[in-house]
Amino acid sequence: MKVAVIGTGYVGLVAGTGLAEIGHEVTCVDNNEAKIAGLLEGVLPIYEPGLEELVPKNVAAERLSFTTDLATAVQPAEIVIIAVGTPPGEDGSADLQYVEAVASSVGDALNGFKVIVVKSTVPIGTCDRVRALIASRSKEHFVVVSNPEFLREGVAVPDFLNPDRIVVGSTSPEAVAPMEALYKPLTDGGAQLIHMDLRSSEMTKYASNCMLATRISFMNEIARLSERVGADVEQVRRGMGADERIGPKFLRAGVGYGGSCFPKDVKALMRSAREYTCDMAVLEAVEAVNAIQKRRLAEMVIEDLGDDLSGKTLALWGLAFKPDTDDMREAPSITIARVLQEAGAHVVGWDPAAAETAPEALGDSLTLAADKYAALEGADALLLVTEWADFRDPDWDRVRSLMKDARVYDGRNLWTPANVKEQGFRYRGIGRS
Repeated sequence: MKVAVIGTGYVGLVAGTGLAEIGHEVTCVDNNEAKIAGLLEGVLPIYEPGLEELVPKNVAAERLSFTTDLATAVQPAEIVIIAVGTPPGEDGSADLQYVEAVASSVGDALNGFKVIVVKSTVPIGTCDRVRALIASRSKEHFVVVSNPEFLREGVAVPDFLNPDRIVVGSTSPEAVAPMEALYKPLTDGGAQLIHMDLRSSEMTKYASNCMLATRISFMNEIARLSERVGADVEQVRRGMGADERIGPKFLRAGVGYGGSCFPKDVKALMRSAREYTCDMAVLEAVEAVNAIQKRRLAEMVIEDLGDDLSGKTLALWGLAFKPDTDDMREAPSITIARVLQEAGAHVVGWDPAAAETAPEALGDSLTLAADKYAALEGADALLLVTEWADFRDPDWDRVRSLMKDARVYDGRNLWTPANVKEQGFRYRGIGRS
């Protein structure tokens, strides 16, 4: 099938590349000329494992191309996918200006029947607005489909190519066959395609992310209580996760969630609920707990070293909000570094992928080191913030020799406390007894 994907951010570039990989002829569109020029030269605008191999492979196979000209991509396409960003506004609502601008441009470019797919994360009712916008600018026949993405940064490529489900929302029977054809290579491999109405599809995306955020915040509350009562949240997690009704995923305590999805989607769903005069007390608590948890690791240091950290050097391992991405949006490291700096500390950090994105997000609250061991020179404590695989088995002798004081604060419960203590360190984890 011929497909146009509008937007070359995390969602658009992964979806476009993934669709090309399963055999479709895909043209990705973006109005950012520098980004398209880079892509045409093989320079990717995002860090996402797997893309660096698949993009040039599919460009060489002439299944994937890039352009700034929306009309030339839309007109030969059977399916047009809208995958532009919906950043949060000041009130927490999703900013739809980019979705609406693209819808208007698509309407101007229509030259025959198209299936218009909204893959951007959008508030409930947005697909109806997209349909009305396009209809106001074109007499051509088209249908609008909601097809939310469920991609996790860092593993977005395998998530796209091996999905556990594909949600397709539409009120038109004309959308069924094209969407099934679009994803046939994936459903033939065992992926489940679920048809539903437009608004249920839009709600499914928000409800899924908000449920995952809820599990994280709940476990972080259990972790705080575990610290007080002398329980170990890792043992609690294993006991809970063995229950089939609960399962083991998203039960790890840590320094809170960040990124481009969970914080934004929790706020957006609460904002939508307010518009319909519906209280979302659970989500309000989820957001409040997460804000508290982002400070927890810094507060542990202050509890041990005092309110005045002047003269102290603190090393942060991991700055991106999660491993295998350079994304600093809503990263817990931002809050941790700020709280420590406000207490007078000199904060030094390192991240395997976020060397370029971290300085803009962190400003002068943190000094970026050349590597993970360089960050430890003269440090009074090591704070593990992001659980990169590179941190799993460090050279503890080297760590100790570089540090001024042997203190470790494990914000992701990556290490076994007894093992770290055997190396001569004082250890504190999240919810560990």
